[in-house]
Parts: sequence; C-alpha cells; structure tokens
Amino acid sequence: MLHELLRLKITDSDVLVPVDVVAGLLVLWALVVRPWSLRRFLVRIGAMVVGAVVGLGLVWWFGDVQDAFGVAFTPITRMWVAFAVASIALLVTVAVQGGWGRRVVALAAAGAVVLAAGLGVNVDFGFYKDIQQALVTNPYPYEDLPALASGPSTRPALDPSGWHAPAGMPTKGETISVRIPATVSHFHARKAVVWLPPAARTAHPPTLPVIVALSGQPGEPSDLFQTGNMATYLDRYAATHDGLAPIVVAPDQLGAPNRNPMCVDSRRLGRSETYIMTDTVDWIRKHLPVSAAPSGWAVAGFSEGATCAMQFSSEFPDVFGTTLAISSEPAPLTGSVQNSIAVAFDGSAARYRAAAPAALMAAHGRYVDHLTVFGVGQDDAPYRKSTAMLDAASRKVGIATQVIVSPGSAHDWNTVRYVLAHGLPAVIAHLGLPASGAL
Repeated sequence: MLHELLRLKITDSDVLVPVDVVAGLLVLWALVVRPWSLRRFLVRIGAMVVGAVVGLGLVWWFGDVQDAFGVAFTPITRMWVAFAVASIALLVTVAVQGGWGRRVVALAAAGAVVLAAGLGVNVDFGFYKDIQQALVTNPYPYEDLPALASGPSTRPALDPSGWHAPAGMPTKGETISVRIPATVSHFHARKAVVWLPPAARTAHPPTLPVIVALSGQPGEPSDLFQTGNMATYLDRYAATHDGLAPIVVAPDQLGAPNRNPMCVDSRRLGRSETYIMTDTVDWIRKHLPVSAAPSGWAVAGFSEGATCAMQFSSEFPDVFGTTLAISSEPAPLTGSVQNSIAVAFDGSAARYRAAAPAALMAAHGRYVDHLTVFGVGQDDAPYRKSTAMLDAASRKVGIATQVIVSPGSAHDWNTVRYVLAHGLPAVIAHLGLPASGAL
C-alpha cells in the first residue's frame, strides 16, 4: 500500500484534476460562506486582490530582481503563486471574520490551495514525477567498484562493427551510487551516480565512451536520471546496438543542493574544478573500461551544470572532445556578478571574465574534432540569448555545433528531457558509436 502511494504519479490528471477541483470549491465556499453580506464579500474580494499582487511582487523580487532561483519564472508559475497567495489571504480573512467551523474549513482550504499550487508549479518545471522522487534524493544502490587490472592506455579501442553481445548479457543498463574520493581537491562531494550500459556489465567489457553529466543548481547528482530520464534514453539506444552505449558518470560538483561553487577552485567555495577534472577523471580512468582519448569523452549538463560543462570542455579539450550544454549561462554565476567575483575570484573582475567559456575558447584558439550540442527551451528568452552567444563563440574557434530548441518549454526539465532525447544521438555518434535517430 505504501509502495503504491509513493509511486503515485503526481503529474497525471487523475491527481491534478481532483486536487484543483477541491481547492477551487473550497475557495469559492470561502468567498460566499454565510453569514453573507455585501461588506464581507467586498472585504474578501479585496483580500484576494491584495494577495495576488503580493504574490506577483514576491515572484518579481526574488525571481527577477534577486535571481534567487537562477531561472526566469514562466507565466504559469507566476499564475499559481498569485493564486496561492490570493487564496491564502482570502482564507485568513474568513478565519478572522469568525466562526470555528469556518476557521477549520478555511485551514483545510489553505492546505488544498497550497497543494494545488505546488503540483501546478511542479508540472510547469517538469521535476518530480511521483511522491517517492520528492522524498528520496538518490534511490540508487551503493556499490564499491574495484579498480581495473589495466589502465586506459592499455585497453584497445572499441570497433563497434566487431562487437557482438555475449550470451547472458543483461538486457538493460544499471544505475548505481558510488563514492568518488576527493583525494586531491578535498572537496566535500556527495555520492556520484553511475550508469553502466549492458555491454559494461559483461565479464569482459569493451572499451566504451564516457559522459560526465552535471546537474543543475539546486540539484542532486541523481537528477539527470530521476527527472531527466537519461538512463531510459540510453537503454533505448543500447537495445538496438547490442548493449553498447556510453557509460555515464554524474559526480557532485555542488557539494550540497543549494551550493554553487561555479566549478572553479576558490578559497571560500572549495576546489570544485579540481574535484571534477582531477579526482573524478582519475577515478573514472581507474575504475571503468573507458578510452583515454578525448574522442571518447563527453561532458554534459543542465543550467549551472551546463555552464560547468562549457567551462570544462573549453579549458580542457585534451580531456573532452564532445559537449552537451542544456541552458548554459554565459559565465559562472552565483547571485549577482559582483557577488560571484567576490566569493570565487578574490574580487578580481579580470579573473572572472577570463573564466567565461567564450574567453576560455578565445584564449585556446582553434579546436580540432570538437562537437558541442546546445539545447534550450523555446520560451526561455534569457538562455536562448546565452545559447546563441556561446554557439557563435564556439563556431568562431572551429567547434562544430548543433542547437536544439525544445518546443513550448522554458528553463525546466521538460526542456532537459526533450534535448536529451534529440541531442544524445549526435553526442553518441561523435563519441564513436553508431548513429541513431531520436531516442
């Protein structure tokens, strides 16, 4: 019973419609509840108007002015916030006007309205699919992967045409949690998530490409799997290619859900760059059957993770030959530009400007055999502008690019899923595996 409740799809109409109907009826009840009078009715209408204005003001202040969440809120989310605050203002007014029965119902109505608004915003962002996902940040079992007997330089490159699935090979990939030690960086990272394709789960796995995948902020290493459906898309690819697919490693570049060390090394925020580019890269090479060449390595990410992906691929083309950047910012950012310079660059605006992907690309010069796939939501105006700028900067230094626009979505996980489904095939093909259509 509990398991079924946790698996309840909170994005389905079977859940959304009843909650919205109940919330709407309770708000209507609160608006006209007895004893009725014109004066009471006008007071309640006034409370709703004031509440809606306050709700929109809060979204504007924290979202547009302070950029506290790192995203531009859509009209749908603004509507839900305005409705929630307006309804709560109405219900508070009803409770103040008196009557214990009305106060009890008003309290229940407030809960229903908050639930309806939360579910509505969740659908708009496309984040949690069920209750379990909202409660459990990393559901994948922990494994301690042993080091491989041979290093990456001694493993032969994979010839996909010569690979045939051995008997007993699993039909699907496996998603696990691992601990990647911060041996050099001493960065306080959470457990990473690793996806192993069926071919990697055989007794003698072939040398496979690898994708280092980075979550957005706030976020968890498991987000690209739980919410982004990354393993689902790769399983579809592997099912038609004898179990072959890239290995995916999602390390923790943040340190905590709401932290943003901007994937740089700093005294105040920790050595996030070293954790990814030294500790994580070394761990992958020692523990997974991957190629040593940049032609077999990709870095991917969403939002803050996409900005990190652009930073790493621009600065370290000898490691990463392929990039998938979904809604990247033009430069590392936590709060305002001034705050970013202060907390991560010791107050040096020059160092901050030099850390921007476009600056890193210009400093490097021409890139050879490098591909960057950009993705962005159709309704995400700020990030479409950023994507266009990064695309132009990439092409200027010889990087092949592809831009995927997710129809009808913004800075949300609907965009992520669309871009993964349509962008991973190009990434996989550039990593040396057979080309395919959308996943």
